Amino acid sequence: MTGIYIHVPFCEKRCIYCNFYSTTRGKADREAYVQALIHEMELRRTTDCISSIYLGGGTPSQLDAEELAQVFEALHRLFAIDPNAEITFEANPDDIHPDKVRQLVALGVNRVSLGVQSFDDTRLQFLNRRHSAQQAHETVLQLAAAGIDNLSLDLIYGQPGQQLSDWEQEVETALALPVCHLSAYALTYEPATPLHRAWQRGEVQACDEELSLAMFQSLLRLTEAEGFEHYEISNFARPGRRSRHNSAYWQGVPYLGFGPGAHSFDGARRRRQNLPQLRAYQQTDFGHADVPHTIEVLSDAEHYDEVMMTRLRTAEGIDLACLSQDCGLDYSDYLLRTAIPFLQSGMLKICRGHLRFTRQGIFISDHIMAELIWA
Repeated sequence: MTGIYIHVPFCEKRCIYCNFYSTTRGKADREAYVQALIHEMELRRTTDCISSIYLGGGTPSQLDAEELAQVFEALHRLFAIDPNAEITFEANPDDIHPDKVRQLVALGVNRVSLGVQSFDDTRLQFLNRRHSAQQAHETVLQLAAAGIDNLSLDLIYGQPGQQLSDWEQEVETALALPVCHLSAYALTYEPATPLHRAWQRGEVQACDEELSLAMFQSLLRLTEAEGFEHYEISNFARPGRRSRHNSAYWQGVPYLGFGPGAHSFDGARRRRQNLPQLRAYQQTDFGHADVPHTIEVLSDAEHYDEVMMTRLRTAEGIDLACLSQDCGLDYSDYLLRTAIPFLQSGMLKICRGHLRFTRQGIFISDHIMAELIWA
């Protein structure tokens, strides 16, 4: 089984915190992008059964009806898509309207990930989001009424000036809606973003670590009380509603990435990244060349680091027997040796042959994983 990721790089305007590849160019560039995307899919098609498709960005909901129809026609023409495939579409609430919803249903989209980020209008304005809290609420209800019941919301905590009670109200608002998945991330100050520059100028003050930790703890408590599984550090789902596409990433399943900036993985050691350059992507001569891209073949140590970090992020943790088979005894022995202090302090545990974070360990997961990488 193989997944497909399609990177749609267009945004109406950029959020102040985002460092993903995106552009604010308009319809002419979207049309040229769609034609290049179809050519790339034709060039790199596979006979593997496609178990999941994920349209991310950028903002896939910026594509109009004709552009979306062309993308999905090519997908079904070129690939053997499993009848039960999970097909996820990322969207901004302000792009969703009745005609768009009807088209998504007709195209077979069965999962929508909404970039809500906040249910507070002041915070949405700070993040440079276009929608309002009311629009986000109405969009969720509109999608659910149309039969798209596999709905996920993105939320951001640790924003400047945000208090614990503010965050708890955000989570409670989300959980009161007909959604079955939440992705929640601490606000990060990525270099070269407007947010990072504002922080450097002293215009915003980052949330302190103690408060951010308290927000994460309240997130765990509130989602657990509503029956959500904490199945990956930043992801929560009702039973049976985990993101199958992202879960495949964390388990090392192969996937094909199409579009400028998209990544691909062969399921073993070979990674590919399309260069994040829209103009070069559009101008590719597909009769004679592939899109501009780089290839990376992971070394043994890099492969171990990737397996360790992706598997340990999940609730299942690292299957130690599989790690030994996949990476070799030297690496599995190294992992167990370096994990000893965290096992003794109760930050990690071994359960049924899997190395996992404990509840306490999740709060310092970045520190622990930094200690477990191959030195």
